[in-house]
Amino acid sequence: MRNSTPWWVRVPLLFFIIFGLMEYFIDSGDQPAFIAYPMTQYFLLLVLLLLIAIELILRSIENIMFQTLSEEAKERYLASKAKGWEWTWGKKMYQKLLGSRPIEEEGEIILDHNYDGIKELDNRLPPWWVYLFYVTIVFGVVYLVRFHVFGDYDQATEYEQEMAAARLAIEEYKKTAKDLVDVNTVELLTEANDLKAGEAIFSGNCAVCHMNDGGGGIGPNLTDDYWILGGGIRNVFKTVSEGGRSGKGMVAWKTNLKPSEIAQVSSYVLSLHGTTPANPKDPEGEIWIDPNAPVDEVEVELDSTGVEVIMETETPNPLEQEEGE
Repeated sequence: MRNSTPWWVRVPLLFFIIFGLMEYFIDSGDQPAFIAYPMTQYFLLLVLLLLIAIELILRSIENIMFQTLSEEAKERYLASKAKGWEWTWGKKMYQKLLGSRPIEEEGEIILDHNYDGIKELDNRLPPWWVYLFYVTIVFGVVYLVRFHVFGDYDQATEYEQEMAAARLAIEEYKKTAKDLVDVNTVELLTEANDLKAGEAIFSGNCAVCHMNDGGGGIGPNLTDDYWILGGGIRNVFKTVSEGGRSGKGMVAWKTNLKPSEIAQVSSYVLSLHGTTPANPKDPEGEIWIDPNAPVDEVEVELDSTGVEVIMETETPNPLEQEEGE
């Protein structure tokens, strides 16, 4: 009936084994399973209570069986329990680091000082304290040589390095976190899945005013070159997010749509440019020309008579080029 391992070792060990298996088999992404799924916390609590209950039951069974033994058997059992598991190496190391003398040997280190019957022992500093003191001396010397002799980085330099690394990490995160996009960072989306998602948002929210084909109804025509508040992905994103003209324009959709969804529907709106709606509404606003658009290439050639002829090569629209493919 003698256990080779103490209960205070068995219970934590089994608990953390079960905890590790749970974390391994439950897919919780970047978060631990017990945080991503709060229900697992109740499971772990139940496991812990169950392990404690099992130990109590085993102790009770052991006690009942002990009472059935004869006096001689009880003595043998108690003797075997007294020889239970001991951490001999740990005890020796503890005594060595403590460096104290046994009470029986205190007479050898008593000083001659006597203050009203109070005597003083000539104890040395504990070895663990001395070792830590030596470590601090070594650390201080290394620190002095590194930062004050060789002039390694200081706190200001370390701060700048950490801030630069943090900015790079933020930029990398923004590349994959689409909902962090705003009017200053939005880019025209050309992927088929983004445009399809934008079309679904447009059909469910925008078509009632602009028609399904973008030809315009209550709202303006989205297929021509005229824009009331400016064209281009940033202007359209801002208009969808913040709303149109005060009092008579479109409502702000930033409370209903995520930034990534606004970027998708704005890109879909721009993809309608140049299409032919069934009943196009008359133009509203002004013709908008993208100031960042690439300038058309101009080639000068000579004809057979020696007269210069200007040949314009138009830069293709990426959306129209993709549709053509």
